[in-house]
Amino acid sequence: MLASIGFETVLTSFLLALSGLFSIVNPVGSALMFAQITADRSQAERAELSRRIGFYAALVMLAALWAGAPILNFFGVSLAALRIAGGLFVAAFAWTLLNAPETREARKHAEAEPEAGENLAEVAFFPLTLPFTTGPGTIAVAIALGANRPSEPGDLAGFFIGASLAAMAIAGMIRLAYGSADRLVTLIGPVRARVLGRLSAFLLLCVGTQITVNGVSDVLGPLIASQRV
Repeated sequence: MLASIGFETVLTSFLLALSGLFSIVNPVGSALMFAQITADRSQAERAELSRRIGFYAALVMLAALWAGAPILNFFGVSLAALRIAGGLFVAAFAWTLLNAPETREARKHAEAEPEAGENLAEVAFFPLTLPFTTGPGTIAVAIALGANRPSEPGDLAGFFIGASLAAMAIAGMIRLAYGSADRLVTLIGPVRARVLGRLSAFLLLCVGTQITVNGVSDVLGPLIASQRV
């Protein structure tokens, strides 16, 4: 099956989506904040929350990856324009993370603070999945990755298989990181988490730049080719 689709396409798409989504979601850094937000809950409740959040995060990322670009195309936004805009947004977001990560962390912490009396089912999706874990930035990255899909049928299938596997892998990381958040706090600490966040932000900046370059190539390629004729 993978041989007919193209294993290289699956692997390349998996690595690209994994690096982009990991950089924006940052499961380790988010787990440190998750431990603070849920400090008043029992270990069993935190484990249940981590399972629910991992499942909901997978649904959010897969929906944005598969349906985000077609929905925008329905409204007349071309694939090239979507790649350029999405790549620029991702790159700008990554630049912000590189320069002021503490500001973003404080905003996410405030957005995810649960109201008194809310039960697990209520807080697992909102606000702990949206917007805390997979917020607008993650959705924008997933849509931009989906817009970067190839046009050939065989490569297209390989792309979505690889990207979908990456989204599910990130969801699995979220579940594991959140489920062991207390141990991560002790093992990593806030300083190392910030270093990891900076490295992830730089990787995300590279991903956003690559997506933008692909979009610009889609626009300028036919124009350059027509001038040579």
